[in-house]
Amino acid sequence: MCHYCGCREIPLIKEFIAEHESVTDLAGKAVRLLERGDLDGAGRLAARMAEELRAHWDGEERGLFRVMGGDPEYAAYVGALIAEHRELAAFLGRLDLHLPDQRAAFVAAAEELHHHIAKEEDGLFPAALTALTGDQWDTAMAAWQTVHRPDRPDHPDHPVIH
Repeated sequence: MCHYCGCREIPLIKEFIAEHESVTDLAGKAVRLLERGDLDGAGRLAARMAEELRAHWDGEERGLFRVMGGDPEYAAYVGALIAEHRELAAFLGRLDLHLPDQRAAFVAAAEELHHHIAKEEDGLFPAALTALTGDQWDTAMAAWQTVHRPDRPDHPDHPVIH
């Protein structure tokens, strides 16, 4: 992971990285539970991981990805990242860890998630540092904030859900 360009000091990028760390922690814990044979525990963590990823991807795609994808230089790169989001979301949506092939596929998907995150943290985020204007950063941050508002009905802390 890059620590040289300074993008990690941008508040929005810090948020994205914190979300990356949270989902990779969940994935790692789920893999360890699978190794111990705790399929139900691993399933609960995988479901939580999927929920966190949905909000994370929503924030990325509505904001940073939208403004970066509007630049022809980055459009294909952003498009490929979005395709990876969709692929993992579909996989997690049908995941059944009681099936041996699904367990192996989950372990592979958890490893692939690390590669995906590296494409963002080592590729897109540093590029954003130099490519975006102040207004584009504001747009990206506003989108992330909108997605993470606790008053949204689909937010985990929304009072209607509890």
